[in-house]
Amino acid sequence: MIIAIVAVSKNNAIGRDGKLPWHYSADMKFFRETTTGNAIVMGRKTWLSLGKPLKNRLNIVLSRESNIEPEESLVVLRDVESVISFSKSLTTDLFVIGGAQIYQAFMPYIDRWLVTKVPLVVEDADAFMPEDFLKGFTQTTSTELQDDLKVFTYDKDPT
Repeated sequence: MIIAIVAVSKNNAIGRDGKLPWHYSADMKFFRETTTGNAIVMGRKTWLSLGKPLKNRLNIVLSRESNIEPEESLVVLRDVESVISFSKSLTTDLFVIGGAQIYQAFMPYIDRWLVTKVPLVVEDADAFMPEDFLKGFTQTTSTELQDDLKVFTYDKDPT
């Protein structure tokens, strides 16, 4: 299954200056527990913001640049089709973890969204989710992480 996992503010912001514009330890813990043991795919900018592969996950970086050195638990692929093809050989789920361009590129392939709704408006954000990113999906569950911070699961509508 291809699952997108994202934290989104009230104004659909997801980033500022290459980083998350907030810090919620409960959301970080949810992200870690949810993605551990699976594969994650991210863009070059997200990879650079992390600086190293996330532990106990297969890290896939989608980049046309060739200056990212493959290392243990890191695979660099050049296009979405290569990632989709590669994911068919996985025995785990593939989590799309960002940034904005990567979410956009994987929209046709996403089966489920895990969306943490952050109770903030980020005025100076520079990365956003499209207004209609959940079009064609239905909310199936919600989980409270901490005060005013909830994760919603959205599954793709049957076609």
